Amino acid sequence: MTFAGLDNMKRFFSHLIWSVACATLVACGGGVDKGGSTVVTPTPVPEPVPVVLTSLTVSPAAVTVVVGGQQTFGVQGVYSDGTTQTLTSGVAWSSPGTVASVDATTGLAKGVATGIETLTAKVGTVTGTAKMTVATPYLIAVGGRDHTLGIKQDGSLYAWGRNQKGQLGDGTLLDRTTPTVIGSSKIWKKVVAGEYHAIGLQTDGTLWAWGLNLNGQLGTGNSADSNVPIAVGSDTDWVDIAAGAYHSAAVKSDGTVWTWGRNTVGQLGLGDTVDRFDPQKVNTATKTWVAVAAGTDHTVVLNAVGELWAWGSNDNGRLGVGAVADTTVPAQVVNPVGIGAVKWSAVAAGGAHTLAIQSNGRLYAWGSNLKGQLGNSLGVDSSVPTRVGTEGDWARVSAGSDHSTGIRLNGTLWVWGSNGDGQLGNGTVTLQLVPVQVGSGANWAKVGTGPASTFAVGTDGLLWGWGRNAEGQQGNGTSGAAVLNPTPIP
Repeated sequence: MTFAGLDNMKRFFSHLIWSVACATLVACGGGVDKGGSTVVTPTPVPEPVPVVLTSLTVSPAAVTVVVGGQQTFGVQGVYSDGTTQTLTSGVAWSSPGTVASVDATTGLAKGVATGIETLTAKVGTVTGTAKMTVATPYLIAVGGRDHTLGIKQDGSLYAWGRNQKGQLGDGTLLDRTTPTVIGSSKIWKKVVAGEYHAIGLQTDGTLWAWGLNLNGQLGTGNSADSNVPIAVGSDTDWVDIAAGAYHSAAVKSDGTVWTWGRNTVGQLGLGDTVDRFDPQKVNTATKTWVAVAAGTDHTVVLNAVGELWAWGSNDNGRLGVGAVADTTVPAQVVNPVGIGAVKWSAVAAGGAHTLAIQSNGRLYAWGSNLKGQLGNSLGVDSSVPTRVGTEGDWARVSAGSDHSTGIRLNGTLWVWGSNGDGQLGNGTVTLQLVPVQVGSGANWAKVGTGPASTFAVGTDGLLWGWGRNAEGQQGNGTSGAAVLNPTPIP
């Protein structure tokens, strides 16, 4: 091959290499086209980022049940792209098992013993938790001015709230914001609370008292306060008890009624206005009494034939005797207008009003109606029993200072009257002139009240409270803001 041929071949291969390189550059988005313009490089398409589970939210996050009670928990997954999804499978559950056991697959937990336990839900390596409090079932709870007392189903007595006069009975003057056991006895049957004192009845028929004793309301024969329960005499035949603001009353198994404490307006029914420091028998002839209730400074008793009698302060007509004058001796509550002779079956006394149920299930109220506590929508006082609604299935009633509560035979709970501290439990502080239902549940068994609070026990034994909490009387570990909705108390 001549040198000229070799040069031509070099030119050919050089041009070929340049063309391939140029084509490669253009294909890759770079280089210059034939017209000399710059070629724009396309943005590469990114690989898809996988969506992964980042956290688990367990609901409810915290719950209270009684021993033997059950609760099903739900789980919601939160993902890396911000989405959420309810998880109905693939969740593994676990718990220490000391306080609560949980089904590993379904998340159904059961209370095993009292205490607090953490339940864990797990999906892969991601976990979420919930707190389960297991409590002993309650029989009932009632409130004093700024403290609360409750009896559990095992017969033990608990107290919480303010304690400046020893009204909690725990041997101290320390306030408590959670339920504190009182002594070791487990034979408590009933407990009632005055302003700053309490009276308790045990299953053996003995009577006990503690707290403020300025007016002899402890019935111990003196005026010394006590920060522990002390026996009221030695009798063992007491069957019912009641506490007013500064006086006390009780019924014996022989049908006699006894009173002691403050007597400034005749609330002891003894015919005078002299305080008593130990129980005194009320002269009621041959009446056989079966139940007693006490308001701030009036007393109402129910006898075996279904009559109601009352004495003490009659401001606002709270005695229901058709007049407004005080009386220092028992006077019979008048029959409701147009009803004729009736039989009463239950009674409760509030600050200045009274509630009572007839044997036919009808509910009546009388006394002060300043805050609508009579439940008749009228807003005016009444010195005689007035009908509350038209229902005929009322089973239980309880009265606070200016509010009223009742449970019907179908298990629903109803409230009315003052609501400044949320004692009606409907999420507001608006008073109600007629009964309104608490939630939609129909599993309420018992209800008790304080001056501005309400306590109710469900058929499962779980205690719920709402209303004033300035002194820790809601037992939730805090003191301050009112509780406007039913909240469980351990």
